[in-house]
Amino acid sequence: MSEGKLLEMLMQWLPMIWLVIAVIFGVIEAATVQLMSIWFAIGAVAAMIASLLGAGVWVQFAVFLIVAIIVLAFTRPMVKKVLKVGHVHTNADSVIGRIGAITVDIPGPGEVGRVLVDGQDWSAISEDGSFIPKGERVLVKSIEGVKLVVEPMF
Repeated sequence: MSEGKLLEMLMQWLPMIWLVIAVIFGVIEAATVQLMSIWFAIGAVAAMIASLLGAGVWVQFAVFLIVAIIVLAFTRPMVKKVLKVGHVHTNADSVIGRIGAITVDIPGPGEVGRVLVDGQDWSAISEDGSFIPKGERVLVKSIEGVKLVVEPMF
């Protein structure tokens, strides 16, 4: 088979290849809870259309990337607002800004002690890495994982 014939066959199959790529990205999108690949599915459809119109392979690939990036740039901020993607507030967030009492010393930077806040016992670390002795009153500044980040109330 000649090289020209092989290239001609490839060009005939390119619209189907782009369609398969679009379907794959669509399936990935359906399997995830966040919008992660819909932009690439739309880009693949645009590349398929370019292929049907006789565009070269490099033009098709450029159309795929450009359309995907443009759709991503224009829709992602809007989608994030609508879906409220980001920090998920929990009941644990309610302890931020509360005052607690150290029940087990916080020895120093990165080391964990214990604090009692609103009747609940929590692991705690010092915000500035300082030693905080048992009995000291502290202010809860934030939560890192399952540990409260606290600062002494001088």
